[in-house]
Amino acid sequence: MSSTYPSASGTPPVDHRAAVATETARLAALAESADLTTPIPSCPDWTLADLVVHTGSVQRWFSVLLRQRVQERPTSREVDLKLPAEPAGYPDWLRTAAAEAAEVFASVDPDAPMWAWGADQHARFWVRRMLCETLVHRADAELALGRRPEIDPALARDGVDEFLVNLPFAAFFAPGTAKLRGTDRTIRFSRTDGEGDWLVRLGPDGFGLDPKGGPADATVRGAAADLLLLLYGRLDRTSEHFELLGDEELLALWFTNSKF
Repeated sequence: MSSTYPSASGTPPVDHRAAVATETARLAALAESADLTTPIPSCPDWTLADLVVHTGSVQRWFSVLLRQRVQERPTSREVDLKLPAEPAGYPDWLRTAAAEAAEVFASVDPDAPMWAWGADQHARFWVRRMLCETLVHRADAELALGRRPEIDPALARDGVDEFLVNLPFAAFFAPGTAKLRGTDRTIRFSRTDGEGDWLVRLGPDGFGLDPKGGPADATVRGAAADLLLLLYGRLDRTSEHFELLGDEELLALWFTNSKF
């Protein structure tokens, strides 16, 4: 059964199911080889152990949603995490979460209608979202260990797309997005290492991607992986990895209020 999801028209699809397994294995390996008490600067107050527990918990929760094919917003997030008594068991526990998710993926039609908090009301939303969660937190672990994350450009491009498509629906856990308003103001995120261009339009009643494109009042240019880390707040826009053009106040408004 296919679990691919096209990141944009005309680009090859991304196999989110396979990528979840790969990214989870990478995070588990990092956790196994590092001190689990290592602080995670990009996730304040978390240690590496907390990061692993969060990622595995999210995977188990999303797997429950997929298994149940939920049709409305759940009223509870209770799930049996089966968390080991000792942190030394966390890496294998995380691997088990991914294995259980893979079993669920194989049993679910990605096109099955489902409740989702984002734009895509189908099962594939949750597989794609699980990948983004896992990928970004794997990057968090590497950043904490002093490494520069290596992110597959296709996954990064898809992650940028996923973030910008769904952010307008995220107000219930990203309240700052309610301030992303403007008088027809536009921000372009442009990829420099391949195809990828997103124009976000801010209007008086909200914001969202404008598929028609057009000129931008402000532009951020960078490689797909760097744009992904920027949108998730893991890189600063003033970093040497980006070229900024246009209205700095508009960019400040965006990055102050788009925290996910």
